[in-house]
Amino acid sequence: MSQLAVTVIGPDRPGIIADVTEALVGTGVNLEDSTMTLLRGHFAMMIVCAGPLDEVKAALEPLRGELVITVRTMGPEHRHAPLGAPYMLSVHGADRPGIVAAVTRMIAAAGGTVTDMSTRLSGGLYVLTAEVELPPTAELEMLNRALEITAEELGVGVTLRPAESDDL
Repeated sequence: MSQLAVTVIGPDRPGIIADVTEALVGTGVNLEDSTMTLLRGHFAMMIVCAGPLDEVKAALEPLRGELVITVRTMGPEHRHAPLGAPYMLSVHGADRPGIVAAVTRMIAAAGGTVTDMSTRLSGGLYVLTAEVELPPTAELEMLNRALEITAEELGVGVTLRPAESDDL
């Protein structure tokens, strides 16, 4: 059995999740990690599972056409060792190019990593929420100041706060 990455994207409709997962379970695959969401009316799914590559591809073949599906083998699992404390980052304001790049650059410059992120555009309002991990050596005061300056340049608001257990 190979560790597989399966991606699916296509126009949303009832039953996509059931169709894809029924095809997978028919090959004996068990879903290990997954994320599924709507992006501008298109359904997007990413799955990590262990299974036989050729059988999984064949099982998903009937769904191709309406859905764009990729299946590929993955290398060995890389365990994510937490860098440090989890934080919640939120950004909101008028939409414009560069928000994600600028804000995540500040997190990276502090030695942090993004473990989950979601963005939404609702009308003219852009909203970003992210779970980030920061190492104990991160200078939070400097990071907050850098985020404030970046947010001001972008014309958005930003908040970085320690994550509560119910946030994660």
